[in-house]
Amino acid sequence: MNDILAKILETKKAEVATARQLRSEAEVLREAKNRKDLRGFSRALHDKNADGKSAVIAEIKKASPSKGVIREDFQPAEIASSYAAHGAACLSVLTDVQYFQGGYDYLRQARAACALPVLRKDFIVDAYQVIHSRAIGADCILLIVAALSASQLKEYEALATELGMDVLVEVHGRDELDIALELKTDLLGINNRDLRSFDVSLDNTLSLLKDIPDNKLVITESGILTRDDVTIMRDHNVNAFLVGEAFMRQPDPGVALEELFFTA
Repeated sequence: MNDILAKILETKKAEVATARQLRSEAEVLREAKNRKDLRGFSRALHDKNADGKSAVIAEIKKASPSKGVIREDFQPAEIASSYAAHGAACLSVLTDVQYFQGGYDYLRQARAACALPVLRKDFIVDAYQVIHSRAIGADCILLIVAALSASQLKEYEALATELGMDVLVEVHGRDELDIALELKTDLLGINNRDLRSFDVSLDNTLSLLKDIPDNKLVITESGILTRDDVTIMRDHNVNAFLVGEAFMRQPDPGVALEELFFTA
């Protein structure tokens, strides 16, 4: 099997080593602690659900390893503004450069263009990245169980919490779910895309629901493309979604979001 995740993680470790040479962790930590602009990522999702609406984490993504360039005309600030105007609860911004053609400035631009909380979507393998996430303005970080040990997950969650950020922990299978449930965060993402093969199946979310306690907010990720997909999830009491590609391919991503989730 072509293990895309393994390649990405090796790249990330090299990137962190380079970053540490450019700026010390202590320097980045000072910058992170000086920021006083947290927006409350988890709260925004719960507020949407409390209003009876789908809580949509709308993703800003230019490309992916499996699909190549998804959106040629890529303007993060304009996309963020459109998402905010059409009902998104939060943003997710890809910051990985090599595999997703993302960037730190994209997160900064998107966050500056609206009032929505922002998830830094990347592959975190080191505490340095957790600290750096807050320094560039992230309100939430993604921790991928397939990429980290149980001890790393707990360490990075604690560090993110100390810096005021929320944590979205992501799983793909049953074994990963058991590990994720040991964390304190209530944000549990189920990725319908296998990060090792990039195959997608919505059954991945549905098959894990019976094993998830009620105090977790399930966020289904990847493969949500049609109104039927949304209906299937909502019929199973999954009311939070992370969606990117379905919006990125449309002329106006925010309008596409509203049509998929909120137009009768």
